[in-house]
This record gives sequence, C-alpha cells and structure tokens, in this order.
Amino acid sequence: MKVTLPDRAVLVTGAASGIGRAIAEAVAGAGCARLVLTDRDAGVAEVAEGLAAEFVVADLEDVDAPARILEAAGGQIDGLVNAAGLTTRAAVAAGSVADWERLFAVNARAPFFLMQGVIADLRARGAAGSIVNILSVHAHGGSPELGIYAGTKGALATLTKNAANAHLAEGIRVNGINLGWVATPAEDHMQGEILGKGPDWREAAARDLPLKRFIDAEEAARLALFMLSDASGPMTGALVDFEQQVMGTKH
Repeated sequence: MKVTLPDRAVLVTGAASGIGRAIAEAVAGAGCARLVLTDRDAGVAEVAEGLAAEFVVADLEDVDAPARILEAAGGQIDGLVNAAGLTTRAAVAAGSVADWERLFAVNARAPFFLMQGVIADLRARGAAGSIVNILSVHAHGGSPELGIYAGTKGALATLTKNAANAHLAEGIRVNGINLGWVATPAEDHMQGEILGKGPDWREAAARDLPLKRFIDAEEAARLALFMLSDASGPMTGALVDFEQQVMGTKH
C-alpha cells in the first residue's frame, strides 16, 4: 500500500530532530503539496531546506507560540502532527511548579491551541482534515520519575478523543500514538548527559528491552503518516500503543 498526501498542506511540530524530523521526512516523501515545519531549534531551517518546506522557529513554552506559528503558516492547513514534547524528569514527590508549568505548556497547552487553530480553519473552509498527536505509553500511568510528563500525555490523550468526537461529523479526524521508548538525539542527551549514563547507554538499555532494541523514529513516522492520510479511512479517536509489550500484562 502506497500512502500519499495529494493536495494537502501539513504542519509538523518538533521537526528539527528525532521523531518530528522523521515524520516531516515521511510526509515530504508522501508528496504533500505544502509542508510547514516548526521547532524551537533553529536547526529546523536546515531540515526545511532539505525537504523544500517552509519553517517557523518558535518555542512552544511561549503562550503565543501556537498563534504565531499558525499566522506564519498562513492558514489552510489540512494536516497537523503534534510531535514536539519535553521529557523532563519530575516525580509526584519532587516536581516543582516550574516543572509543571513548562511540561504542560509544551506537551498539552501548545498542542491544544494548535489543534484549535487548525480545526477553526478547516471548519471555515468546510474541509476535511487529519490531526495526529504523538503521545506516550506513560499516559497509562508512567514511571515514578515521569509523574508530570505522564500527566501531560494523559491530558493530551483525553483531548485527542474529545476533539475526535466533537468534530467527527465534520470530517476532521484526530488520532494519537502512545509511543514506547524511541532512541532520539534528545533521549541521548537526557540519558547520556543529564542522567549521567554515558555515551554507551543505548547498548546497555537495549539489552533489557523485549526486542533487544529501541523503536525507530522512522517506524513511528510510518504510523503517523498512515493516520494522517486517507489510508486510515474513518479512523478517529484512536490511541495506538506502539510499544514492545501488550499494555496491562506482566512482562
């Protein structure tokens, strides 16, 4: 099955690296008519140049970032992928107000207002559209050190279903991917440097995973592209656990 995005304008957040970049590359490869990328990292400009895409440098922690991104995109966005996110460690017992505000701003507030803006544009045009939110298996509860992060993903999971239900009859589909552990540059920084596990952390961690490897960003991107495209048919409100285990079972 060949998945294509003919005549579609797509906006991807977190596109400078990792999962967001892989999704941007997959969308570009699917022949979309227009691709807009955004990230707080100015490196998004280089990614955009390689994909013949437009770009907006914006930090989703800023309350006005979604509005600025949508204004720069110029409206008429048919597909949105909320791939940007922070994985700052903050447990229930130790998380600060600053941790809470920053994580919820980037992982829940910004995706909500980007969805709101795209949905408003689609409704004004009477057009169908598709939104994909990149979530996490931690939305089911999460590791102790990821208390606030898990909360943000749980919030976005509920918003995904709510938006899907609210706009079902308008042909606006909203789905999400509960991702497992993906080895990305951001995760290298978190595990290797911030948590002090060193440059070989991937090899050590992979040995304890069921498949002895991490999920590839490209694998996640293929699923996001499927959800974004007409190939996923009427599917909406779905939260797919993309992980190396069956959730709810002992492993």
